[in-house]
Amino acid sequence: MLSESAEDTMRIAEEYAATLRPGDVVLLHGELGAGKTVFVKGLARGLGIGEEITSPTYAYMNDYGGVLYHYDCYRLQSGAQAEALGLCDYFYAGGVCVVEWPENIADVLPEGCREVTIRKCGETAREIETA
Repeated sequence: MLSESAEDTMRIAEEYAATLRPGDVVLLHGELGAGKTVFVKGLARGLGIGEEITSPTYAYMNDYGGVLYHYDCYRLQSGAQAEALGLCDYFYAGGVCVVEWPENIADVLPEGCREVTIRKCGETAREIETA
């Protein structure tokens, strides 16, 4: 799908949220500035979450009422670090987990993850591939 703006990205994510079920783990791929957190904002809206969504860069994971767990694993070096921080426990907590930079913790991700890739196509345009 092609997104022409941040609002388009949020709308696409909101529609994608309707396909998710509690316990799903979504791996979110994209370079810095691709719009991953914007996508998560749309997912949250689609899941009925009204609070402001912020990047968990320094917290590693933000918990939105047990409905959505938003991970940013950019600063992690291994799955062992994620386990030591207790982040892996949330994969089985019944909410939807969305993991930015999943390649950094690939060895501890559960099986059956869904995937979303966001590619920059211009200043505001993005190609969004969901699976």
